[in-house]
Amino acid sequence: MTTTTADLAGAAGGTTHTWEPPSGIAPRGTLLVFPGRGEHSGVYERFGLRLAADGYVVHALGSTPGLDATSALALATALAGPEPAVPVVLVGSDTGALQALQTAATADPGLPVEGVILAGTAPTAAAPGPPQEAEGGPEPQDDWQWELAARTACPTHRRRLTDDAAFVRGQLTTDVPAHLLDAARPALPALLLHGEADPVTPLEEIRELAAQLPRATLAVLHDGLHDVLNDAAHRTIAAAVVQWLERLRTDRSMSPLLTVESEPGR
Repeated sequence: MTTTTADLAGAAGGTTHTWEPPSGIAPRGTLLVFPGRGEHSGVYERFGLRLAADGYVVHALGSTPGLDATSALALATALAGPEPAVPVVLVGSDTGALQALQTAATADPGLPVEGVILAGTAPTAAAPGPPQEAEGGPEPQDDWQWELAARTACPTHRRRLTDDAAFVRGQLTTDVPAHLLDAARPALPALLLHGEADPVTPLEEIRELAAQLPRATLAVLHDGLHDVLNDAAHRTIAAAVVQWLERLRTDRSMSPLLTVESEPGR
């Protein structure tokens, strides 16, 4: 597998990362990853390497929450190149999920988007914050410890975020940019991945979003937190992504490839 980094000239998104399949493996599709609040492209190294090992080209954009749909589409198109391996799928985490929806809704033949993956979608209501204790009680919870606990239960990823000078702390409690709150419901196959215990975006809000998308699959990670692609069960999530992508590749109507008819205890 090969990994490359680049700065797209004049791009607001900054440094990008690309992970490609091993030599001799024909690419099975192209993923364009939109990071969330505080994140950057390098945060998705583990996800990119794993999906590349399964034959997918993975491009992670830099920090993009301030970009409108037109600018985000231009950046994604430039990163994908003139002949991206199909299917082209937009992947977004937190605010990146909302951006993926908007970008997919405005995509043109220059970037033939065929699906979206929304992981730990940002809330469209008020942003949460660390719990504050009443006057005279214990000290308020440390903001960074609250953010780590809200983002992921994976000790490896917690350590990476803690030591990452490029990661911007405190962004998870900021409001979602207003331009990302506009309704965007593209009629494309969509995989929604969400943590059951996500303290940032209530699961019910994501269930409502899934109900509004005409071709949605919702997968809920038991005990999962907000950064679902980088949570403790990241291998399970990556496997679910690959299974969904293989269905999309085989049949754009998303017919099942495999049905589990029985399993222990059922």
